[in-house]
Amino acid sequence: MAILAFPTCKRSEPAKTASQSSIDLDAIRKRGRLIAVTDFNSTDYFIYKGEPMGFTYELLKSFSDFIGIDLEIIAENNYDRAFDMLKTGEADLLAFGLTAGSVSNQEILFTDPVDETRQVLVQRKPHNWNIMTDDAINSKLIRNTEDLAEKSVYVQEKSPHAERLAEIAKETGFRVNIIPVPYESEKLIKHVSDGEIDYTVCDENVAMVNSTYYPGIDVNTEVSLPQNLAWGVRKENSKDLLAELNRWISVYRNTTSYSLLHAKYFRNSRSNSIVKSDYYSLNTGRVCQYDDLIRQFSANINWDWRLLASLICQESQFKPDVRSIAGAYGLMQIMPVTGRNFNIDITASPENNLKAGILYINWLYSIFDSKIIDSEERLLFVLAAYNAGPGHVLDAMRLAEKNGMDPQKWDGNVAVWLLKKAEPLYYKDSVVKMAISGERSR
Repeated sequence: MAILAFPTCKRSEPAKTASQSSIDLDAIRKRGRLIAVTDFNSTDYFIYKGEPMGFTYELLKSFSDFIGIDLEIIAENNYDRAFDMLKTGEADLLAFGLTAGSVSNQEILFTDPVDETRQVLVQRKPHNWNIMTDDAINSKLIRNTEDLAEKSVYVQEKSPHAERLAEIAKETGFRVNIIPVPYESEKLIKHVSDGEIDYTVCDENVAMVNSTYYPGIDVNTEVSLPQNLAWGVRKENSKDLLAELNRWISVYRNTTSYSLLHAKYFRNSRSNSIVKSDYYSLNTGRVCQYDDLIRQFSANINWDWRLLASLICQESQFKPDVRSIAGAYGLMQIMPVTGRNFNIDITASPENNLKAGILYINWLYSIFDSKIIDSEERLLFVLAAYNAGPGHVLDAMRLAEKNGMDPQKWDGNVAVWLLKKAEPLYYKDSVVKMAISGERSR
């Protein structure tokens, strides 16, 4: 299972405090999910037709499957914010393409390399390039780093690319006008293609993929030697996580699966059609054909529409007529009896199915409004109840309280007891009111 996050979409989980940054692998396993922060772009992590995709995403999913837990993705393109999440414990793993020299001032440990690349200059090809010879094109382009003297090059602030340009200026003795901006590489590449800026620097693998979308850009001028790319963990209390990551990386990078995955994202002719699709969320902001309905109904429960879209993706993968073995139907996987309780035919249309799902969520709020004071915590309880059923969540609250934990806190408290309730020792406890198979969700 993967828990996804859209950039700028408010996360449902409150930020962790610095005291929680001491979690290592055992605690992560007990929590039941690995929390990783990564870029939101066309190679690392993106949403296409409501499905999570990306080279880094699939690597992370393989690792989380390897250690037997779920994966939670935080999408964050700002380097400083991403590092802060790692330091404070909001994230366990920084899944950026990091080079050892690029974050020397950050208190992190690097994994073994997960990939390798080099940095390249992105520039526009000359006018009428498609009818010019290669020699004529090359004569109009920068082909060595010395020719960057006095040129203005836009790069993502705090990125390895900004640091590499500073090194070039030092190595050559020429002044390079480095302009750091709060935009990630792919946006800067588009600005080059559109003629808004002349030059940027980014990783070659990202540049090559983007050159298929923007044929008028050139990405053939290298500005660094090949570099290993790694992920990062905290220096303190991450020894076991780092060891397990390195053990997995050492095996997985030599598999056919890794080679196929790399080809899928960096040498795939379908990439261009994906990027031009209406449901490539990086460009269009759209998730699926039901976006307008989801926006409309999310307002009824005061949710960010993307949170509701994430729930629907998890439930039905946006398939309007899917039916579960238990009989739950449609986008929101509503049981027919629930629809009848609301006087709604859930099979009549996607709109009806959404309407019933929203009414069900409002009903869940009526259960937890008086029980959970904090609104962000309450949201977590409602989401859990939508998935597992309110009776089981209420039982888990009672078990948590009986065993000295906070019945109004989800992570590390009630969530623990919802899992433990599957064990006979606990589902036979006198405070438990709902049998394990006694509730049918939604």
